Amino acid sequence: MGKIAILIFLVFLAMLGFFAVENKDIVSIKVPFGSSYEIPKIALILLSTTLGALTVLIIFFIRDTKRVIDNLQYQKRQKRDAKIQEFYSKALNAILGNKEEEAKEALKEILKEEPEHVDALLRLGDISLSHKDYKSALEYYKKAKDANPENLQALLSIETVMEKIERYDDALKYLDDILDIDPENLTALYRKRAILEKKDMWDDLLSLQKAIIKLEHSESDKQRGEQRLLGYKYEYARASLESGELEKAEKAFRTMIKLNEGFVPAYLGLAEVILTKGETEEAINFLEKSYDQLKSIIILARLEDLLINVGEPGRLIRFYRNAIAKNPQDNGLRFLLGKLYYRLEMVDDAMEILNSIDTNVFSVPELFSLRGELYIKRNQIQKALDELKKACGIRRPFRIQYCCSNCGLRSEDWSGRCPQCMEWNTYRLDVYGTCKA
Repeated sequence: MGKIAILIFLVFLAMLGFFAVENKDIVSIKVPFGSSYEIPKIALILLSTTLGALTVLIIFFIRDTKRVIDNLQYQKRQKRDAKIQEFYSKALNAILGNKEEEAKEALKEILKEEPEHVDALLRLGDISLSHKDYKSALEYYKKAKDANPENLQALLSIETVMEKIERYDDALKYLDDILDIDPENLTALYRKRAILEKKDMWDDLLSLQKAIIKLEHSESDKQRGEQRLLGYKYEYARASLESGELEKAEKAFRTMIKLNEGFVPAYLGLAEVILTKGETEEAINFLEKSYDQLKSIIILARLEDLLINVGEPGRLIRFYRNAIAKNPQDNGLRFLLGKLYYRLEMVDDAMEILNSIDTNVFSVPELFSLRGELYIKRNQIQKALDELKKACGIRRPFRIQYCCSNCGLRSEDWSGRCPQCMEWNTYRLDVYGTCKA
């Protein structure tokens, strides 16, 4: 390569000498804003060539110098990144090994190298959060957000802290920020839904739940979403009823019944609306028709309370007898009628109907306890003791309770939504003793 360069240089000199022999003319050159000079043509060519070569040399020198500097910076950056990766791997292994102090030291070493390392800031925030050090966790998470304002994990982490310290309005703000970046983020939508439930914002929940249903991936998730939407409609109707907005409540309850004819809480809610409007007879008729349609013991229990309160036990007895005539094998109805007779002090009628129950098929402690009470009223103490012993032999509370058919929770009072599993329309009156444990 060196010999070729020398050869090219010699050829260039030879050509230059040839041009010098043939071109002996003088050229006048005027410098801008200066004097004029006379130089041979060959000198001008040589000067121009030298200046061009020098310019190229300077350009190549600058380029090569920049390459050297960039290469040094790249190598330095690679070393720093390798060091950071080593510390981060060490931190993750420490976290997995439940060595949090070791993890914190490694993560802080990362921040010395790169103060805005988002992942290190998030992991430090997670460690603080696990120790309920919400102030430190929030500081780390906010630094991560400042380093990358659109980092969804940082925004979700800040929202988590806001929920922990019960700053729900701030939590909603961060969730809205996430949804501005990613409107279809189901995690953010689920969290927003949970907060709106806590704040009883049922109107907002209705529109939110409709959006969630559209984004659910599987049919089963969509169906669960529809059931939840029906529950929110119920809560919205209940809130409207409690605030005296009867028209809104009635419309919502009737809509629910059209959407799901088996949704018992809607029937009870609509009956309550009708009663609140002072239309007692219409409420009674509505509950009678509802029971005929659904055969729900809960509706029957509500009808019983209503008819007794308005002083029409005879109508209630006729209703029970008609129901038993339509379904003579239903021992639960016989038991409820006997319980009603006992409540009305109709001892003989109560004893007659209760004794007609086949205890081989229908055997609940309440039945024997009730018969024992009736024998006491007749002053038949021995028979009363026998019945009460039978009741004690069955390990179940004497009083008929409501129970959740979904999770098995027992309760003395009815509720449209189970407070344990948070599902709607799951309470049953455990007349038949079939509730799950």
